[in-house]
This record gives sequence, C-alpha cells and structure tokens, in this order.
Amino acid sequence: MTIGITCYPTFGGSGVVATELGKALAARGHTVHFIAYALPLRLEHVTERLFFHEVRVGTYPLFEYPPYALALTSKMVDVARHEKLDLIHVHYAIPHATSAVLARDILAARGLRLPVVTTLHGTDITLVGKDASFKPVVEHAIDTSDGVTAVSDWLRRETYAEFDVANDIDVIPNFIDTERFRRTPKDHFRRAIAPDGEKLMVHVSNFRRVKRAEDVVRAFARLHADGLWPEGHPMHGQPGGVKLLMVGDGPDRAACEAVCREVGLCHDVRFLGKQEPVEEILSIADLFVMPSGSETFGLAALEAMACGVPVVSTDIGGLPELNVHGETGFLCPLGDLDALTDACRRILTDDALQARMAEAARARAVGEFRLDRIVPRYEAHYERVLAAAADAEQRVARV
Repeated sequence: MTIGITCYPTFGGSGVVATELGKALAARGHTVHFIAYALPLRLEHVTERLFFHEVRVGTYPLFEYPPYALALTSKMVDVARHEKLDLIHVHYAIPHATSAVLARDILAARGLRLPVVTTLHGTDITLVGKDASFKPVVEHAIDTSDGVTAVSDWLRRETYAEFDVANDIDVIPNFIDTERFRRTPKDHFRRAIAPDGEKLMVHVSNFRRVKRAEDVVRAFARLHADGLWPEGHPMHGQPGGVKLLMVGDGPDRAACEAVCREVGLCHDVRFLGKQEPVEEILSIADLFVMPSGSETFGLAALEAMACGVPVVSTDIGGLPELNVHGETGFLCPLGDLDALTDACRRILTDDALQARMAEAARARAVGEFRLDRIVPRYEAHYERVLAAAADAEQRVARV
C-alpha cells in the first residue's frame, strides 16, 4: 500500500505513535508519505519507502491567522494525486481529520478515491474537541471518516459519550518497539547519578498541568524525609536513599523546581529536559511515576514497562488498561498524595516486589503491546477500509 500519514511533529504521544507506525509500515514493505508542517521528531531520516512533504502556509494581509487547515488540505490533495496514495491516515482530529475529509471530497470530484482513516488520541476528544467552537466539526470529521480508531477502550467510550457520532470506532492500542525499549546495562551512568546506591525514581512528561508533575516531587520529598536506606547501610535510618530524575520540559517545570527549593532537595532532584533516547534513562530506573489527571493511554508508562520498570500511576483514563494494579505496579486515586507516596514506598523498599513487578511489566509490554503485534491490526483496518470503499464505488457504478 501507499499510505499518507499526517500528525503533529512534536514530542506529544500522537506524533510519536504516528511516526513509529509509519516507520514500521515502511519496514513491512509499504510506502509511506508524511505530510506535516515540520519533520516529525522521531523520523530521523527518510529512506526509499519513507517520504516527507512539508506543509507551507503563505502569509497574506487578509488573514489575521494563517489558514493551516486549508494549506494542509491542499498539500494532501497534491500528494495524493502525484504519489497515488491508497489512503490517508490522520492522527488527531483537529484539524487533521477535517482537512483529510475535505481533501477526499475534492479528489472525489475529480474521479479519484482517497479513503480517510482517523485515529483519536485523547485531548482531541477530551479537551479540544469538547470546545463548543470545534465540537460540530469534530463530530462531522469522525462520522464521515472511512475508518476510525482509538488508542484505548476508555477513549472509545468517552467519544461515544461526549459526541453525537455513529461511526464504528476500532480500538487499536499504542505500541512500542520492545527491541529498542529494553533494559540495557548502564551501571556507569547509574553510579554517576546515585553514587551511594540510592534508589531512582523517574518521571517523564511534557510538564503540563494535567501531568501533575508537582505531585511527583512532593511524594519524593516525603520518601526522602523518611529515609529509604536499607538495613545494613551506613546511612540506614537517615533521610535520603532515593533520588529523582525529571525528564521533559514544559510550563510546569518552573513550579516543580520551586517545590524542590521549598523542600530543600534540589541536590537530589535532577531536571534533565527533553531526552532522546529516553530508554537510556529508563534503564537505570527503579520506579516510574505518572500521577496524571488525564491519560488516554500512557505511552511514557509503556516505554518504562518495556524497560522493566514498575509503574505507579493514577487509575484514570486508559491507564488501568495498561498498568495492572498489583502486577506491573500500582494504581492510585487521582490527587491522593498519601496513596501515591505509599505505593512508591512499597516498591522501593521491597527488592523482591520490585523485581517481580519489573519482570511482569516487561512481559506485559512484550506480550500485549509490541510493535509486530499491533501494526498488523492497523494493516487489517486499512484493508477493511479499502475493501469497503471499493464496494461502494462498484455500487455507484452499477447504478
């Protein structure tokens, strides 16, 4: 197949999944054309089966805001015509699905067929899509797409609950390259971060308010004050025994740094900014913490699990579909700092429990969410969409 893919080319989960999907499809023999305003961050280089088409938006005095959605539509039409796309797969409803549906209709008027597959990722439904100024457009884009997928069953249910749509939504979870994301020896790196054998907590996010990164720092402060040095250690009974790595960047980073200064723990909390490859950091972690207020799936948690790291997360959104309570980690009520701290303490002070959960986390990532298990489900979805489009075309021809 020759497939067009449009996504946001950023660190966000939807862009990461879309890019990894395109790379996987190309590796499986398909030809993939990315259409976006910038090269996706994980699309390191193009190959003979991977192509990139930049969307450029002209500036005109008439427009107060550049009309990106229309420029994207025009680029989709251009790429579909000249590259003979079999279908286009858009990630995130706003504005990608609306642009794709319009491009399909433009091409149909010229006798060309371009089925549209839309994947819903989360905030396009739970945040942006709920805005009254966007909701009718989102509903139309979902209901007129030729195929619709969602990354979790929770998101599927949420879409039907919040929007007046009737189109079938196929749940295809996010996936991961478990050969890339695996625990690799990084002893020298760990010694540099934790020279006295401290346990290591890790948080990875874009530091938006919904990620509740401050909760991670406050839970860490409690654990540090209690002291996690094991029996027999010279420091047993003293504060410390644990360090925290905060990976990523965003608007809440300054607030988290302020909390570190407030509790006097700047020396044991390291803010590392955006990191690629993040698996090198996950490979030295003892625990991954995700206290999010909203999480459709939890791709960062899956990356940690694939690296054999237990996860403590909230029990909201799609996270219970990923993180199995008591098996791969623990789930906590949203905003319950006591429960969050206690769950972290249980794992960090019980080596046998930590080892058992680490093994289960890796096994679940490989068994349920590995790339070669999930990507064929997208291929099957494409085949169904193409077959339905061909059938509809034949029915019209017979009439």
